[in-house]
Amino acid sequence: MSQDTHAENHHDVIAEIKKVTIILSVLTIVELVLGFWMIDITSPSARLAIKGVIVILMMAKAFYIVAYFMHLKHELKNLIMTIVVPLALFIWFIIAFLADGNSFRNLRNNYDRNFKEQSTIKAEKKEGHHGAGEGAAKEEAHH
Repeated sequence: MSQDTHAENHHDVIAEIKKVTIILSVLTIVELVLGFWMIDITSPSARLAIKGVIVILMMAKAFYIVAYFMHLKHELKNLIMTIVVPLALFIWFIIAFLADGNSFRNLRNNYDRNFKEQSTIKAEKKEGHHGAGEGAAKEEAHH
């Protein structure tokens, strides 16, 4: 390899790293701006939409990190597939287990009459301004 070809290749690599760094920086800044903007929004659907955009931007950042910094962009397609397919299955497993757990929780709350989650039980209102000990003592005195 000649000296000129090596210098051109080195220059291309540095330009590519700069490009990826700028893209990752812009994506991060956009995510931060959306996150701070979301603080003032009260509409649940707008907040959900912004969260969805942030997740998509995070996945784009993950793609760039894996492709460039883990050097998978220049690897063989079969090697990439051995990493992407198990990753996709892993993500699917997480979603499936979360959905199954949520379904079990909902079924248990709705159909098991003896079970109630603590967060769904309403607190009982106490009558009067006296403590429990004072009320019991007054009742015994009247009998």
